[in-house]
Amino acid sequence: MNIKITARKFKAHQTLKDFIKDEVSSLQKFYDDIMNAEVILSYIKPNNSVKNAEIILQIPGQTLKAKDESDDFNKSVAASVNKLKTQLKKFRSKQIAH
Repeated sequence: MNIKITARKFKAHQTLKDFIKDEVSSLQKFYDDIMNAEVILSYIKPNNSVKNAEIILQIPGQTLKAKDESDDFNKSVAASVNKLKTQLKKFRSKQIAH
């Protein structure tokens, strides 16, 4: 799986990038055929602002998206990953049922 991290209006620290890679890689437990993952990090104001994390997963035949915002990028990424886990479980159960 290819993981692309885009930080808008700032440069992401290596620790944040490592956290994102670990979190997104954990999604492979739920679906093996994830081709690409794109993580977009952004914020509105530099100080005391809402941090947004959007994750776009490309799997064969479909694209899954999750977006979350909080006061910290780690929380936003973790919440987005949890949303994608739910979507992958649902997608997989539909695939198995057919």
